Amino acid sequence: MTGRLGSLLGFGPGSRVLDVAAGRETSAFYLVDTFGCVVTGIDLSEDNIRLAAAEAEQCGLGTSAKFQLADAEALPFAKGAFDAIVCECAFCTFPKKPAAAREFHRVLKPGGKLGLSDLTRSEESIPELEGLLSWIACIGDALRAGRYTALFEQVEFEVKCVEDHSYALVEMVQKVQGKLLGAEIAAGLKKLDLPGVDFSTAKQFAQAALKATRDGSLGYALITAAV
Repeated sequence: MTGRLGSLLGFGPGSRVLDVAAGRETSAFYLVDTFGCVVTGIDLSEDNIRLAAAEAEQCGLGTSAKFQLADAEALPFAKGAFDAIVCECAFCTFPKKPAAAREFHRVLKPGGKLGLSDLTRSEESIPELEGLLSWIACIGDALRAGRYTALFEQVEFEVKCVEDHSYALVEMVQKVQGKLLGAEIAAGLKKLDLPGVDFSTAKQFAQAALKATRDGSLGYALITAAV
């Protein structure tokens, strides 16, 4: 989704972009290479920051991609420091989403833009996934797309675009199912040692996730907004 976000937000050479909860910073590198952005990536994992910084140095991107430990709910940047923010597959995990939304607004310059892509879910319980929800907070804490947009509007963002990309979630779950089947066959043939893995439960979870995505209980949305 990074390329789609970059196109919608109108990134150009020199755009100052904050990549929030960036993980191993693959999005940051893509934005630098594709759009010529100057990216600051933040994450709460020291390992992620260390590995991203090492890769940036190795690829000669040290001046265009910087990384640091930081909390999205208390960003260590000045007001109006960035032209744009991207946050992919992470906002739904933030315990204090309104605080993060306020921080996003604060560090964007006037006219600055926000691009978010994330899991969505209906308000109804999904019993087949309750066990999975206790393991994966990004599903358990996901919201309806409308609730995400309401959060941003409450802190004076102007929501520009909401796109449904649930097809991508279906594709992802189907790939997981394929990998589970391959791993189960390999383990059965003694070509792969995976002690403690309950393939039956894992396959049930994957099937329940696919069903929930197809009936609209789970989804994936892309949202853009401006200050």
